Formats: sequence, structure tokens, C-alpha cells
Amino acid sequence: MNRVENKVIIVTGAASGLGLADAKALTAEGAKVIMTDIDSEKGNASASEIGATFFTQDVSNESTWPELMGLVQNKFGRLDGLINNAGIAPIANIEETTTKSWREVLSTHLDGTFWGCQSAIKLMKTNNGGSIVNMSSTAALIGIGPYLAYSAAKGGIRSMSKSIAIHCRQNKLNIRCNSIHPGSINTPMVQHALKELVGKDIMAEKDPEQSRIAMGIGEPDDVAHMVVYLTSDESKHITGAEMVIDNGDTVI
Repeated sequence: MNRVENKVIIVTGAASGLGLADAKALTAEGAKVIMTDIDSEKGNASASEIGATFFTQDVSNESTWPELMGLVQNKFGRLDGLINNAGIAPIANIEETTTKSWREVLSTHLDGTFWGCQSAIKLMKTNNGGSIVNMSSTAALIGIGPYLAYSAAKGGIRSMSKSIAIHCRQNKLNIRCNSIHPGSINTPMVQHALKELVGKDIMAEKDPEQSRIAMGIGEPDDVAHMVVYLTSDESKHITGAEMVIDNGDTVI
């Protein structure tokens, strides 16, 4: 317990799915968490439930980042961690992807992660460093046909994270940056994909949990535990790494 006690950590896209699981795990381990999301209703309710702070944010809007960092600075005086988790994943292959959708996906994932990292580093530098965790995907490692824009965006996050890690090490900033690459995890996004792509609604089955296990689909906590580790001092010698959480899917 208290593995991240009193650390100030931002989690984007935290109203549901992996972001919410991350926020819960971090608060349970003693962190002061700032949750952000475009869904103010769910976000505020979840933050109130777990004792976190909520900030309404569209990560693809550059102007929200200085405002968020100002809130963090004024309320907590420092920033120890940033989890760039916010994302969207429309189903569309290379022939179906529209320019509008392409730009929306890349803006949310790549622009949002870029502005988040840049903003966080400015604040972390004033307080002896910190840890940045960027949520990528196994789509960055192998590509997924029906997720063209998503795969491209996650691949960019993978490389961006390594570049940031190198920069911070070379400049002795004491800021680490790692990426996490989940495979199929039982979140609303994966549930939607299963319905659309294979016609399977695991949540509507008699025993959803057994169906999840049988299909080799992980739980949000499987990712959240890694987030806690990477933001804790236990991982002080780890930077530029890509942590794959996929039950071996990319190995087979």
C-alpha cells in the first residue's frame, strides 16, 4: 500500500475504461489524482467517488493544457506523474478511413500526447522530475487491419515515448517516459469491437466473466497495476521501455 503516496498524478480519459481503472488504483495507493475527460458528468461522479479532482478536458485542444497545469500548480504545487490515456478508436480500414476521421484520431492520440508530455515536463522540471506513462497498444507493434488510424497513432506514441525518454535522460531532467501496450482488455472499446467485428456481446452472455477468461481478454486492473508501478519509485531505473500487456498475443 501507499506505493505512490502523496504523488500528484494526472490521468487523461479517466471517466471510464482504462483511465478510470488507473485513477482508482493510483488513489488506492495514496496518490493525489487529477482526472480529465470530455465527459464531465461521468468524470465528476467518478472523481467524487474515489476522492480525486476532476477537470473537463479535450486533450486535442491545445489551450486546455496550460489551464490544466495551472490548476495543478495552484492546488498541489507540483506534478509527479502524467498518464496520457485519452483516446478514440473508430473502426475503419485503409479503404474506409475518411480524412476527417484520420485527423480526429491522430489529433486525440498524437497531439494530445505531445502537448501533455511537453506541458508535464515544464512543470516536472521545477520539482525534481517525475514519470510520464503514455498509453499505446499492441496495435503499435503488429498493426490491426480494421483500426488503420488507431494503429498509426499508437505507433507514433510508441516512438514519441522513446524520443522523450532519451531527451530527458540526456538532459538529466530526472523524468522518465515509458509506454504501455495493452492487448484486448475488457473495456467499452473492446466490447464494442467484439460486437462490430465478430458479432459477440460478452457482457450479454450468461457468465460474462467466464467468457472473458475463455477469450483471453484481460481486465482493466491488469493495466492499472503497471501504471502504478511505472509512476512509483520502484521503477526508477526504467525509461524508454514498452510494457506489453497482452497475455502473449503478440508472441504467438
